[in-house]
Amino acid sequence: MTGEVGAGKTTLCRAMLEQLDKHYATALILNPIMSADELVKAIALEFCLPVNGLDRLDTLSVINNFLLQQVERGKETLLIIDEAQDLTDELLEQVRLLSNLETDDRKLLQIILFGQPELRHRLNNPQLRQLRQRITVRYHLPPLTRQEVVQYVQHRIHVSGGNGTPHFTRPALWRVHRYSGGIPRLVNAVCDKALLAGFVQRGSGLIFAWSARPFAELEGHVNA
Repeated sequence: MTGEVGAGKTTLCRAMLEQLDKHYATALILNPIMSADELVKAIALEFCLPVNGLDRLDTLSVINNFLLQQVERGKETLLIIDEAQDLTDELLEQVRLLSNLETDDRKLLQIILFGQPELRHRLNNPQLRQLRQRITVRYHLPPLTRQEVVQYVQHRIHVSGGNGTPHFTRPALWRVHRYSGGIPRLVNAVCDKALLAGFVQRGSGLIFAWSARPFAELEGHVNA
């Protein structure tokens, strides 16, 4: 999964994790800037495996045994690496080796890489063709369309408790889309500033703090 900065990759990642049930064991690596040994240990620790003091070979053995136990229990195991564009070639090779863990009829570990568009360019490197051949699905997260920006802003206002106010006119939303290019993080930022500016100009009103959390409600209202 690739997408521009602020396109919502991490949000989608966390939304996916929230929907997985007890039949999945998951490990999430948010910061992959580390050595190959550290990456393997970090993955094991995310699965709550006792690997402190073990070298890479022994840690991989513990991981492999854990994966086999998961199969016996009828469970799936998922490894997610965010900011994967920061993985060095050595780390990408380690990811490929992890993808080799399998039985005669199935893979033991499903791996999902989330990263910026640079990740696509990295994977097109001929030196990484072995890893590229193991990638079965690719998806690039596009920016929001103009209509999607309208729906996104209206949804954010609705879930925060807005009941008709504050209100963005259709031309205002078109300008938000043009400025942000459909990138949700930029949509958040410009709408936050617009609401604040409207509040200041009116002297009183309702401020919604446009952030990852629901909007913070104060008194009054503001039309933007």
